[in-house]
Amino acid sequence: MTDTIDQLRDELTARIRSHPFLRCCRDGTVTAQAMRTFLEQQALYSHHFTRFLCALMSRLQGNDQVLALAANLFEELGLDGAETIPHSEIYRDMLRSFGIAQPADDIARPETRALIAEMYELCRDDDCASGLGALCLGAEALVPAVYGDILLGLKALGYRDEDCVFFQIHVDCDDGHAETMEQIMIEIVTKSPHRIPILTTAGRRIVEARYSFFDGILTHAGQQLANVG
Repeated sequence: MTDTIDQLRDELTARIRSHPFLRCCRDGTVTAQAMRTFLEQQALYSHHFTRFLCALMSRLQGNDQVLALAANLFEELGLDGAETIPHSEIYRDMLRSFGIAQPADDIARPETRALIAEMYELCRDDDCASGLGALCLGAEALVPAVYGDILLGLKALGYRDEDCVFFQIHVDCDDGHAETMEQIMIEIVTKSPHRIPILTTAGRRIVEARYSFFDGILTHAGQQLANVG
């Protein structure tokens, strides 16, 4: 069962990292405008993350599963230690240091709104397998690879390591977040193998929505997809 999940993670990671925006980050050709657009649109998506997590937790079948994900929630909210700062505050501080104001909801691109709506729909599904597939396989499990690419893009634009703490934190810690969800997924599909396609479909839906999200960033930044392939 673990092999199946690992294979799907690899498939979805390869799919999202094939996007021209992330390829530009990796090869150092991403434009400042494309990166700024990403940072603003990502802020709007990330604003909903704790609510995605709460929606998924409300659909879990056992208290032990809820408690396991509560640790992830506490970390996001800065409640896991006396000196921990909420991740949302770290992101706002990063934007401020880049000279970017906290974006208003009305600048959300259609692709960003679609990604948010898709994640809510899946996390609120009565079958928690949908939310787990979406939030883990379609998001958290991919974060270290995706944010690793973003870090390369930021450094190519001249930002220092200390400017990019938010992304570095998530490269370092989201493997743990994904592992927690993966353990819950393994419990579920071991008992009910017929739910594997539900996990798989949800993960793929979110990755495709995220792919469109990146399309919107390049379109808005005026960076033609044909020129960055």
